[in-house]
Amino acid sequence: MPCVNANGEITEMAKRILLAMVESSSLDKVAEQTGTPLYRIRMAARELVEAGFAEQQAQSFVTTEAGLAALSKGATTSGSLGNGG
Repeated sequence: MPCVNANGEITEMAKRILLAMVESSSLDKVAEQTGTPLYRIRMAARELVEAGFAEQQAQSFVTTEAGLAALSKGATTSGSLGNGG
């Protein structure tokens, strides 16, 4: 489940997860809010951290400034996460 597509834009799933992370830092709650299985939320959270859109703080995750900017623009970094990276 890539969070960044080949064009370097965040996916709709990534948008939903980042928005949920703004409201709640618990991955359990993010899964509940998005209706997505927890294992997929965990995979996506790792990708979002790697891309710089979220960061892990102890047992929680938060949306970073880059993540908020990506939400407002729909743009991302030039990373290769959308290419299986």
